[in-house]
Amino acid sequence: MLCLLEWSYNQPPYIFPFLRQSTDSMMALVSRVIGDCPGCGLKNGFGKVEVFRGSYVFLGCKKCRYSERVQLPPLQKKVLYLDQYFFSHTFRGQQPEYLKVAELIEKASSMQLLVAPYSSIHEDETHQWEKRDALFKFIKATSRGHTFKSEFEVEQTQVRKAFRAWLSKEQLEYLLEEKDALRGDIHHWDGYMRIEVGRYMGNSELIRELKGQSVEGLVDLFDGWRQSTSTFEEDLAQEYEAVPIGYFGSYFDYIGRLVSGDVEGFLTSPVMSTMVEGLLRIAPKEVPDDGRLKMCAEFLMQSQHFRNTPTHYLAARVYATVKDMVKRGAYTNREKALKIFNGFFYDVKHLSTYAPYCDAFLLDNRMADIVSKPSVGLEQRYGTKIFSENNWDELISWLEALPSTMSEEHKAGLVAAYQ
Repeated sequence: MLCLLEWSYNQPPYIFPFLRQSTDSMMALVSRVIGDCPGCGLKNGFGKVEVFRGSYVFLGCKKCRYSERVQLPPLQKKVLYLDQYFFSHTFRGQQPEYLKVAELIEKASSMQLLVAPYSSIHEDETHQWEKRDALFKFIKATSRGHTFKSEFEVEQTQVRKAFRAWLSKEQLEYLLEEKDALRGDIHHWDGYMRIEVGRYMGNSELIRELKGQSVEGLVDLFDGWRQSTSTFEEDLAQEYEAVPIGYFGSYFDYIGRLVSGDVEGFLTSPVMSTMVEGLLRIAPKEVPDDGRLKMCAEFLMQSQHFRNTPTHYLAARVYATVKDMVKRGAYTNREKALKIFNGFFYDVKHLSTYAPYCDAFLLDNRMADIVSKPSVGLEQRYGTKIFSENNWDELISWLEALPSTMSEEHKAGLVAAYQ
């Protein structure tokens, strides 16, 4: 893996040693000089070294071991998810309204009021661009290094938590916790640098080809849907049932490869194949193997606990809603439908995985319209504000209002940390 060291806040590229956890200091190359050292008197030798542990500013001297700490007040930042289309439009720099929103996001983020983390889905989509490196650098700069966990990590966490709740007969509604989806604590003061770890992205040409095939496959279903007499609830149930079928099919294929002596199954089987295996490990050990497998099947196929996991709750309702729209006469022009639904599966992943953990979510008009329908009801269920070009003024107003929420302690913390 390639580790990259990138600086934020336009700090000068001083390099300094790692800070020890004790209160002792060390000779440091400071990031911002604030005056003479109180310890040795070195002229213009004392200043800010780093925001340490996200909670205090570490001050040190370039020469002696004198140090100070400035405690920072606690934070509670808003979380905004930016769909891929926002990044691509803003990156092109041709639409002033996008640049204005990007500027407001930068302002609120620098004031420690907002985070706009990026996800593995952003990486997957960006990898298909010709100027992928420049675009992804822009995305990372906007996010200031804050990231979501991968979509499968989030899905796996939700399913396992719901399974434990089902086993212990706890509440039906899924208990949302920020740590399920966000990597690390976002409610801390950002430091002057960030460390990033790259990941293998695969063949971009193959990904684009498969993406096109999946969209064509979806649109090809529309004629059959228009002839269907199934109800929305029946379509919804079918969407829920398709997920565990995929889990079990992948799991049994994985087990079959291992039994047949295919040792590469450990490395090349899809990550989905581990879902059932993880549930089997959680199931009571005193239950025989076949009993535990039946227990997993009952949970996945029949329980409301599983259906209430946010990822599956939203994805199933989005797909069933699109099917209902097609039945009612939407998307009759195939060529237009292919353009409209380009990137649809990525959009559903973005939305269903991360929206419940966000205060606001910026989508394209098509997806915003779908998730605002009562059959999905994203904002009503999870409290996530939905923004798109259709209510752009509301997004700007929301962003412009954030600085007014700052306390006097917060303002003092900004001065202490970054000025």
